[in-house]
Amino acid sequence: MKILSVTSEIFPLIKTGGLADVTGSLPKALAAYGYSTRTLVPGYPTLLAKLGETTVVHDFPDLFGAPASILLTRYEQLDLLILDAPALYSRPGGPYLDENGRDHADNWKRFAVLSYVASAISDGLIEDWRPDLVHTHDWQTALTSVYMKYSTAGRNLPSVLTIHNLAFQGQYPKWVVGQIGLPQETISIDGLEYYGDISYLKGGILTATAITTVSPTYAREIVSPELGMGLEGALSSRPGALTGIVNGIDTEIWNPASDGYLPAKYDHKTIRVRAVNRAKLLEAFRLDDGPGPIFAAVTRLTWQKGGDMLAEVAEEIAHLGGRLIVLGKGEQFVENALLTAAGRYPDRIGVRIGYDEETAHLIHGGADLVIQPSRFEPCGLTQLYALRYGAIPVVSRTGGLSETIIDANDAAVTARVATGFQFHPATAENLRLSIHRAFAAYHDPKKWARLQNQAMKANFSWERSAEQYAALYTDLIEGGKASSIFTARAAE
Repeated sequence: MKILSVTSEIFPLIKTGGLADVTGSLPKALAAYGYSTRTLVPGYPTLLAKLGETTVVHDFPDLFGAPASILLTRYEQLDLLILDAPALYSRPGGPYLDENGRDHADNWKRFAVLSYVASAISDGLIEDWRPDLVHTHDWQTALTSVYMKYSTAGRNLPSVLTIHNLAFQGQYPKWVVGQIGLPQETISIDGLEYYGDISYLKGGILTATAITTVSPTYAREIVSPELGMGLEGALSSRPGALTGIVNGIDTEIWNPASDGYLPAKYDHKTIRVRAVNRAKLLEAFRLDDGPGPIFAAVTRLTWQKGGDMLAEVAEEIAHLGGRLIVLGKGEQFVENALLTAAGRYPDRIGVRIGYDEETAHLIHGGADLVIQPSRFEPCGLTQLYALRYGAIPVVSRTGGLSETIIDANDAAVTARVATGFQFHPATAENLRLSIHRAFAAYHDPKKWARLQNQAMKANFSWERSAEQYAALYTDLIEGGKASSIFTARAAE
């Protein structure tokens, strides 16, 4: 079975967040179920620079006003189709933002073209290779199934749209439709029309054969007015097509044993190795040691992720004798608030604006707790990495966070199933109370050892999630149009 995955980023070639981790891991996990995936991704300069030998499988003399080509290559177990379109992707900055941190002005075109090419591939553009199913991710590729609707063969292929974060919808003025090769009839309440503009994500929601999101709880949340972000009506119109499948993690990349940070499982060596990691981590952030725990956050510093709440409690963590380490970037007011706190407690609070994989691994291997105070969280991957490394998550009870972390209440601790600390609703005061609970647990060595042991036993590899995706793919390819098992799961 051949799958075309379409994404705007993929690890380890280009990453801004969890989307890249998923699109880089799922194809490898699906191979065990007989699915062969080729992933179409834009040819950003940093991505092209990492590639070895490539083969041109199609040339476009004029693709929406400029020449382009499709390159075929293989990179670290990933089969890739690269849309090499210099006029769209060869520029400073990242996948979505320019060098000044602003959206590329033509993002509407850059990702519409990516979707158009994906649809053309589904229609047989590449000689001797045509997918059995197309899997798109988020608004950047959601137009693929809209284009497929108007193609010759593509309209008969099943498609899956995965929503990783409903908050990002690809909203643009209506005039864009005339520039991206779609008919004017798509501008309607039953099409792309969205509060006077158009929404690429809405188009995908209404045309994909099946819609998945990254946890069952989030699948339920996004059909509500509170978390539907204005698309709850479109999603509610397709109840049988929507389901939630929890993300997994790549246990080869996030492996505490192979990357040298920890034993593969909790044992008598863990405490000793963690002490070494702790010293390395404190040195990396130039902090003094002390008897209290190290809290850490590896996250986008945004309102959604609760970055402002984290800033509110930062100084209290230091005052109580703990340490706080933050790695991430995001909204200026959050960054400034955290940097201000670090300035007041330079020996106890360390903030690094940016992201790199090596530091992220060290943080999970050396920190005692990882904080994720998200106001909404489709799935979350950081808490899963934390569990694998024995860092105890402190999370708000929402979306995938509520499904993957078991709160350390007395009953759960006694039953030896607790893996972290939950709080609800997501307020700074409730986060503060959870931090006090975490301090108390840390200073109870027996209780803390139980938590770490249970955390490292948790299994969130891609195996179970890939099995669910494989079952969905098979059902769609064989004509089931999302079988009753998935309809039932969506309603749970």
